[in-house]
Amino acid sequence: MIIYMKDLVGADILAGAVNGKAVFANSVSKTSAEPKEPTALFLDFSGIEVATASALRESVIALKAYKRSIGSNLYPVLANINDNIEDEIRVLMDARNDAIIACTLDGDGRVSGARLIGDLDPKQAMTFRLVVRLNGADAGSLMKKFGEEEKTTSTTAWNNRLAGLVQRGLLREFTNGRSKFYRPLLEEAS
Repeated sequence: MIIYMKDLVGADILAGAVNGKAVFANSVSKTSAEPKEPTALFLDFSGIEVATASALRESVIALKAYKRSIGSNLYPVLANINDNIEDEIRVLMDARNDAIIACTLDGDGRVSGARLIGDLDPKQAMTFRLVVRLNGADAGSLMKKFGEEEKTTSTTAWNNRLAGLVQRGLLREFTNGRSKFYRPLLEEAS
């Protein structure tokens, strides 16, 4: 799913907390229908030249937090942000000790240049890289393959790391009965 931010903003500048809250409300309205499977929600910033930290906090970051808090199958991803907007997002992510995925999205919906903006703690970063490299994993398989190397003797630590990455909106979680399997939000994110 794609939301064109310029359509919500109505201009090439997204500034101020009040405008950010309006964009958040419109974004929630546009995403009320839930997909059956975990899906990337591309917030396409094509045509937006400037976005202030206060507006991004009240729109993008609020939408990400909201979608994760309700257990939504939509995972916000920033698309086509310019360097100035990426700098503002990085400041927000650093202040919140959080991360979000950004990418370039072409007119046909193809993703390139996927990247993580923000930092993860070393264990979560390693777990994220492993799931991306394996193109999916569960706690048990990570335990078997990397438990000895990580000096981890149970799947609980892996479950906690994976759940934390889902809560941050960086991995998609699939459930089959009592089993959970995790996939990268975007196949090429790193």
